[in-house]
Amino acid sequence: MSLNTSLLKICAAAVIAACAVPALAQSASTPASSPAKKELIAKVLQLQQPAIEGLARGVLQQPIGNLMQGAGTALQTQVAPEKREATAKAIEADIKKFVEENTPVLRNAALKLAPTTIGTMLDERFTEDELRQLVAILDSPVNKKYVQMGGDMQSALGQKLMAEVGPGLEGKFNALRTSVAKQLGINPAPAASKPATGSAPAKK
Repeated sequence: MSLNTSLLKICAAAVIAACAVPALAQSASTPASSPAKKELIAKVLQLQQPAIEGLARGVLQQPIGNLMQGAGTALQTQVAPEKREATAKAIEADIKKFVEENTPVLRNAALKLAPTTIGTMLDERFTEDELRQLVAILDSPVNKKYVQMGGDMQSALGQKLMAEVGPGLEGKFNALRTSVAKQLGINPAPAASKPATGSAPAKK
């Protein structure tokens, strides 16, 4: 597990805790730190700002992904075929507007909460010398190069993974969806078939 991944998990836990119990976060008292230690903590938070912003985007993307998946199913089962394209475009526009309006709100809130959540945890669990070492690691050219590769590595693995297991997984998911729909007393719409490449010879 990379250092940035570990810190991102700390960030996630800290932000969730802060949102759930803000009063507790505000009332908790911590021992006074030296100016040098505070400066090191601020430097760590600065270096981790992209990860914190990524967390904020992830908080929004997960429910949006679930919503889009549900909307896609509803389009196929509850909307007339001739209205599906227009309905899909309208839903897409609403979702895009929601994301554009709320992503900055979440990002700014995460950055605002970071010093009193992640910063407090770093202050409690790291010595000044450890923070100095942490800054050196995060600020190193090798670490920055590795972090910049993160998106490319995830994309490459994701494409290979879906090519490897995607077709089989899609069939299993459709079977699961059909089973769940039957248990709910719903008649699932048949999966869209691919255009035929040629006509099969008629049986005699």
